[in-house]
Amino acid sequence: MKDDHAIVLFSGGQDSTTCLAWALDRFAHVETIGFDYRQRHRVELDVRPAVLDALRQQFPKWAGKLGDDHLIDVAVLSQVSETSLTRDVEIAMQENGLPNTFVPGRNLLFMTFAAAVAYRRGAKHIVTGVCETDYSGYPDCRDDTMKAMQLALNLGMDARFVVHTPLMWIDKTETWRLAHSLGGDEFVDLIRRETHTCYNGNRAHLHNWGYGCGICPACELRAAGWDRYVAAAA
Repeated sequence: MKDDHAIVLFSGGQDSTTCLAWALDRFAHVETIGFDYRQRHRVELDVRPAVLDALRQQFPKWAGKLGDDHLIDVAVLSQVSETSLTRDVEIAMQENGLPNTFVPGRNLLFMTFAAAVAYRRGAKHIVTGVCETDYSGYPDCRDDTMKAMQLALNLGMDARFVVHTPLMWIDKTETWRLAHSLGGDEFVDLIRRETHTCYNGNRAHLHNWGYGCGICPACELRAAGWDRYVAAAA
């Protein structure tokens, strides 16, 4: 395992793009991995190459560190999930207190595949943008879950992976602030214009905070964080 190599779970959204910059700022070689699980917002897969190209073109200090991108087909996840991200149903809260955007096992599966690729590529570090401070309540985003995953992956693969969660204890406002500290206004604008977070896959209108429907939980979190970030910077 190479201690200066990392693999980043990269969806093409605000959080994972910020985590990618965080990794590029720290490691000598960084590869990315994304997942196609037939999500309703599959447009996020379309923006991934554009985000990576923009990073290479606009940030020379990172371009030389950015390695291969891996896109994994995990369509089976949609076959075993009855959620609003894998079915054409309205986004709503469930009786268990979780939104029906929660895809059971998604992050567990993603982390396992990321570790399998990291094992093959010799990358010691795995970086993911999960967070339990300003999120929708998904249990597979919690710090305890990630610590348990690190232990399970290391035991199951007889490895010494280190799982990093740079956003775990910060909210969306602080995520915008972290992005600015990593790449300044240019990087913040890249996130705003190129990344995708909206669960409805809407890229028809560019808001101050980015593209999206403006009413789904992902858009509301991103927009509220942006408003607080701008207000604090004023």
